[in-house]
Amino acid sequence: MEMRRLNYKHLYYFWVTAQEGALTRAAARLHLTPQTICAQLQALEDYLGAELLRREGRGLALTETGRTVFRYADEIFSLGEEMAELIRRQAAVQPQRFTVGVTEYLPKLVAHRLLQPVLALPDAFRLQCQEDRMENLAAGLAAHRIDLILSDRPLAADSPVKAYSHLLGECGTSFLARADLARRCRDRFPHSLDGAPMLMAGGEAVMRGRLWGWFERLGVLPQVVAEFDDSALMKVFGQAGAGVFCVPTIIEDEVARQYEVEVVGRTGDVREHFYVVSLERRLKHPAVTAIHRTARESLFAEAPDPVRSGRCRRPWRRDVGPGPG
Repeated sequence: MEMRRLNYKHLYYFWVTAQEGALTRAAARLHLTPQTICAQLQALEDYLGAELLRREGRGLALTETGRTVFRYADEIFSLGEEMAELIRRQAAVQPQRFTVGVTEYLPKLVAHRLLQPVLALPDAFRLQCQEDRMENLAAGLAAHRIDLILSDRPLAADSPVKAYSHLLGECGTSFLARADLARRCRDRFPHSLDGAPMLMAGGEAVMRGRLWGWFERLGVLPQVVAEFDDSALMKVFGQAGAGVFCVPTIIEDEVARQYEVEVVGRTGDVREHFYVVSLERRLKHPAVTAIHRTARESLFAEAPDPVRSGRCRRPWRRDVGPGPG
């Protein structure tokens, strides 16, 4: 037969009553009625099969067994308070974990720009990033292993996970290549891409379908020489001169500087969209609101506009090159 477990609430009431030495004082401290405490003490004595307190004058005194139980209770609850204080001190100095899932085709520089403000918040956060397929990240979000997903597409409407996709912003697409290839492809862009060596994102990338639709409308057929699931590796191949590759216009300057490549041209007809996927319908987490604010007020407000930049040779067209030089 299974033995009943000790009720620590009863033990706590006994511990407080023994400290106060009277039911009325214990009741006042615990914000309970003396009758309630009396019933809890009786239940503890019944469980232990021994008397713990006896009346002595106008108060209560511990029996010999009661003194033994009090010593154990004092150690138990003192350790509990010590543990709580230790955890509070650790929480005060240790940053809160903030786990972000990043979909596999989201450019790393975009993810960095979006997540950078989290590290600057007055409340310290320890940022953890996980890269995976949207389906796996959504499962982690539903299980509360992930706080947020950064993605280049919204969560599918038929997803079993109940979450909300919030659009952070959108921008056009820039084509880059090593200087020698960029010079050859810059003139007559985008028609100069016909037959040009092209580096493309993998088969499941959202932008792949949009790019091919755009090429078909233009009657342009680039020569795809390599495909990549890793956007950073694609840029390394582009840096080596293997082909033209495209990036979101909002990071073209950083990519050009970091990989020592040049802009071939830009188009506003192929749009890249960026989302946060969250369990929250309204974004309230301070780290999430910082990401959203940075995206709206800074990152997507900085996207170059080919017409306004003065680099558009045909202002009525959205497909433009950067012009000579």
